[in-house]
Amino acid sequence: MTYEELVKKHPGSLVEKIVTEVVNKDTVEVYFEDADDEQWAVIKVHIYEEDKEMAVRLLADNKWVLQFGYYDDEDEFIELLQPLNQLEIDLIPKRLQMVMQKVLSGEEGLRLPGNFLSA
Repeated sequence: MTYEELVKKHPGSLVEKIVTEVVNKDTVEVYFEDADDEQWAVIKVHIYEEDKEMAVRLLADNKWVLQFGYYDDEDEFIELLQPLNQLEIDLIPKRLQMVMQKVLSGEEGLRLPGNFLSA
C-alpha cells in the first residue's frame, strides 16, 4: 500500500496512532504554525528512522486535517493532506481538541503534561 492510499483510505488509524503517541508522552507540545494565508494548531509525531512525520492539524472554521510527510527517492519532502470527517475527529480526546482550539485562537503554542490531555 502506498502512502497516498494509506492516508486516503485509513486516516482514522493514523489519527489514533498520532493521538496515542502524543498523549502517552510526559510532555506534549501543541504548535502554532502558519503558511501563506493559513494558520493552524498542530500535534506531530516524527518517525526519524523512516524519515516520516505524521500530524493532526486544526485550521480555522473547525477544519481538521491529517498530514503525512515523507521523503521520496530524490530526497524531496512530500506532504499529503487528508480532511478528517466527524468520526475521525471524535478519535481526538476532547481536552486535546480544546487545547488545539486555544492554540489556534491565541496564535501561540502550548506545552502540557500528556496525562492532562488523555481524559
